[in-house]
Amino acid sequence: MERYYQPEIECASREQIKAWQDERLVKQVQHVWDNVPYYRKKMEEKGLTPADIKSSDDLYKLPFLTKDDLRQAYPYGLMGKPLKDCVRIQSTSGTTGKRVVAFYTQHDIDLWEDCCARAIMAAGGTDEDVCQVSYGYGLFTGGPGLNGGSHKVGCLTIPTSSGNTERQIMFIQDLSATILCCTPSYAAYIGETMKEMGLTPDQIPLKAGIFGAEAWSEEMRQDIQNTLGIKAYDIYGLTELSGPGVSFECSEQTGMHINEDHFIAEIIDPVTGEVLPEGAKGELVFTSITKEAFPLLRYRTRDICTLSRKPCSCGRTHVRMSKPMGRSDDMLIIRGVNVFPSQIEAVLLNAGYPANYQIIIDRVKSTDTLDVQVEMTPEMFTDNMGEIKKRQSELEAGLRSMLGISARVVLVAPKTITRSEGKAVRVIDKRKI
Repeated sequence: MERYYQPEIECASREQIKAWQDERLVKQVQHVWDNVPYYRKKMEEKGLTPADIKSSDDLYKLPFLTKDDLRQAYPYGLMGKPLKDCVRIQSTSGTTGKRVVAFYTQHDIDLWEDCCARAIMAAGGTDEDVCQVSYGYGLFTGGPGLNGGSHKVGCLTIPTSSGNTERQIMFIQDLSATILCCTPSYAAYIGETMKEMGLTPDQIPLKAGIFGAEAWSEEMRQDIQNTLGIKAYDIYGLTELSGPGVSFECSEQTGMHINEDHFIAEIIDPVTGEVLPEGAKGELVFTSITKEAFPLLRYRTRDICTLSRKPCSCGRTHVRMSKPMGRSDDMLIIRGVNVFPSQIEAVLLNAGYPANYQIIIDRVKSTDTLDVQVEMTPEMFTDNMGEIKKRQSELEAGLRSMLGISARVVLVAPKTITRSEGKAVRVIDKRKI
């Protein structure tokens, strides 16, 4: 039986959702115009005033915001409320330059936690569940978001944060945790460790997992589901918009429902910026229509995906986004070919390898090289060089047919690739571009 946290919102009619979006967008544009000079200047440069935005049909007229704008406006330039009205900041685990710092009023936090509560109930969670939150706490949004959502549902919440895997497993067993929230790569690592401890899926009390904050493939999902004996649900979010819970999967596991009462989603052509029709693949753009402290309009996520309004068997009426198929910025261009790490992962997992791999790109004599280091499972491990070479050749053939370019595969012993307790470092690009 499908459960909802706020059924009257999650199952509202399309007309009702559109009415909320129209009203809230008009109000939000006025709020931003009045309180965020940085964005007002962008609107003025396009010759726009709030009067030009009469409904969500006019959204396309507004200027975009990008990561660059966030860097330029750092730290306070995009705030919509005075500091005294803000109660918290969260920040991205960004790898380049200035971090993104997002501000929240108490009202913003309440709405964010509602979104995370919807995700937990969509994964079957109730007030009788024990929810172990093994996302990092602190500035990273994963821990605080799911922690708040778990409290709202009424789950017994175990705020373990990430790391200390033995302790994680002890709590899962001793406190009979039924829902695990963490990054997919950490879930795979917990599963791998449990298997080594001799635990079979029926000895693990978990029934569901809510995994996000990094890209993961369908193959990796199957792998985690089999090892832990759970149903693994995807969750999506960005610090810039609030954190996890912008969208989440339901029992159908075919795309994530976007919380359209809080966010308007568009798909654009990443090159021209033109809005694409429903079903087209392009870059995902979000507008926050209820955020007070950090109200971003038309924020370019760089995630490539599609949107679908086809009816969903779970009863939720909010638009679904596909799993991101890669990013318009961390897309690797190797020898002129667009390569997404998720394509490489799919080949490895389909061939029965674990999701422990590293992609190393370099440039030798002005030609790009692509090396993929892949861990063998203990069952596969052998010192028979002929056998290893044969397996490497098979994977190389699989990658060539998937990517259209050649890659060199190096099989390595189990446990030799460094494990991450947060986001896994999958790609090392050594090219000086």
